[in-house]
Amino acid sequence: MDIAPSPLARPFPEMPPIDGAILRVARAHYKTWDRADLTYAELAPGTTVAGVFTTSACASSEVELGREQVKLGSARALIVNAGNSNAFTGFRGREAVEQIMAQVATALGCEPSEVLVSSTGVIGVPLPKDKARDGVAAVLEAQPCSWDEAASAIGTTDTFTKGAHAAAMLGDKRAELCGFIKGSGMIAPDMATMLGYIFTDAAVEAAFLQEMLAKANAQTFSCITVDGDTSTSDTVLAFATGKAGNPPIASWDDAGADAFYAALLAVCRELAQLVVRDGEGAQKFIEIAVTGADNNASAQRVGMSIANSPLVKTAIAGGDANWGRVVMAVGKAGEPADRDKLSIGFGGVWAARDGQPLADYDEAPVARHLEGQEIRIDVDLGIGDGRATVWTCDLTHGYISINADYRS
Repeated sequence: MDIAPSPLARPFPEMPPIDGAILRVARAHYKTWDRADLTYAELAPGTTVAGVFTTSACASSEVELGREQVKLGSARALIVNAGNSNAFTGFRGREAVEQIMAQVATALGCEPSEVLVSSTGVIGVPLPKDKARDGVAAVLEAQPCSWDEAASAIGTTDTFTKGAHAAAMLGDKRAELCGFIKGSGMIAPDMATMLGYIFTDAAVEAAFLQEMLAKANAQTFSCITVDGDTSTSDTVLAFATGKAGNPPIASWDDAGADAFYAALLAVCRELAQLVVRDGEGAQKFIEIAVTGADNNASAQRVGMSIANSPLVKTAIAGGDANWGRVVMAVGKAGEPADRDKLSIGFGGVWAARDGQPLADYDEAPVARHLEGQEIRIDVDLGIGDGRATVWTCDLTHGYISINADYRS
């Protein structure tokens, strides 16, 4: 299936190497495609790890094992398979993951629990053990590769590779953060919504890295949606090799903690927005800012109700300034709201204030705004101080075409 590049695509950024992390790719041939479909990261001894995972009740074995592994806090390798999600595959799927973990652990001389595995692709097909074994053998012998190549190998319906970079000064030491991600459809948050990996040379204790990643996730990966569907395999992992030479960060009171978190948040936000920009069939990137809610969590739920509404998304696709559909989405969110205090705007122009349309409302500038690729919707509930920003894309016929042909 040929997929045209998203019109919202961003070029892959220049990203420096991370001391203590070596990337490789290989072909395991999980699908009949002529491309690398296996990404491997070898991590220095002492690397700490944190992770957030899907809340799906039908999570893959990779996710189930990963949840336990991140509690241990240490990692020596990451391996990511594309083309087969290995989800809903029972004991055969778990055996395949454990085989991969054991094979890599033997090569590195580490514990299998220090080898984290992710898979993405079609649900319900056990990961072939022979292909997994040969793929791992090939990737262990492969030459180091670039960030772009590592990101490309884990894609499925992605139309462009996605990466982000930031840096932070930790005292007199500069720490680098680099991340890449895949995701285009089956994107709706119940923690994270894709496969994403962040690497840093900073020294960060595992428990605090977990705290920071969870906090950043709540403001980024859990604030995006493409289609309202949560995957069985969603995973975001962060690895800290400790090679920058800073004293390990263990709490918010430690020097450099705020700077490191700001960099982590920036990387997570950029990666999350890149997934939305590659939403299946997307032509427009939509930012929804909700203010005046009862609290921040309520504001986020209202924002996601709007972002997940097919009526809102198709209106934006058609350039229709139908703010009544936004009213509908606010009303169905199940959150505190007062019709007579609700205000709605597009692109900085208010269409309705305090529960009614403005007498001098001019739809022309709104229509011009909706012709563009970057769309903003403002919603003020007028009842409190809660606020949140979420991101989504429009819903076009391209989404249907991609998903109707997905397994062919």
